[in-house]
Amino acid sequence: MKAWFHPMSYVPHVSDIDFRSLRADGVRGVIVDLDNTLVGYRALEPEPEVTAWIGQAVHHEVRIIMVTNNGTPWARTVAERLAVPIVANARKPLPRGFRRALRLLGLPREAAVVVGDQLFTDVIGAKLCGLRAILVEPLVSHDPWNTFPLRLLERWLLRGLPRTERTLAQRREGG
Repeated sequence: MKAWFHPMSYVPHVSDIDFRSLRADGVRGVIVDLDNTLVGYRALEPEPEVTAWIGQAVHHEVRIIMVTNNGTPWARTVAERLAVPIVANARKPLPRGFRRALRLLGLPREAAVVVGDQLFTDVIGAKLCGLRAILVEPLVSHDPWNTFPLRLLERWLLRGLPRTERTLAQRREGG
C-alpha cells in the first residue's frame, strides 16, 4: 500500500531534475504539473529557473507536457509562455489526463515520467497509469483551502522519505 505513495525520486525543485540522468534512464518525455510545481500558488509567471529548466529539456531532446486540474485561462497562458502543450481540467489522479498526455507526446509509458508536488494527484495518478513519478516540494507553502487537508496527510505519509540529492543514473549505479 505504501508503494502507491512513494515516488521514484523526491527533490526540492523541478530545476534539480537532471535531463541527462532522465535520458540515461530511458525517459524522453516529462508530464509536469502546473500549480506549485512550475508556478507558485497565485504567482503570475514561472520563476526564471523553471523557464531555464524547460529550455534544458529541449536541449536534451526531452519533450514536456503540462497536465493540470486547473482549467483557467491563466493556466493556458503559462503553457504558452513556456511553449509547452497543456492538458487542462485533467481530473487528476484519474488516468485519463495522463493517457492523453502520453498520446500527445507520442510515447509509451516506460519513456515518460510525471513530475508534481502532490502525492494525491500527481504521484498516485502516475501510478494508476503505470508511470514513474518524481515528487518536488511545493514552490510556496500557502495552498488553496481545498488542498490544505491533503497537505497535512501528505506530510505524515512522507515522514522519513529522504529527498533525492543524487541523480537517477547515480541511483541505478548504487552511487
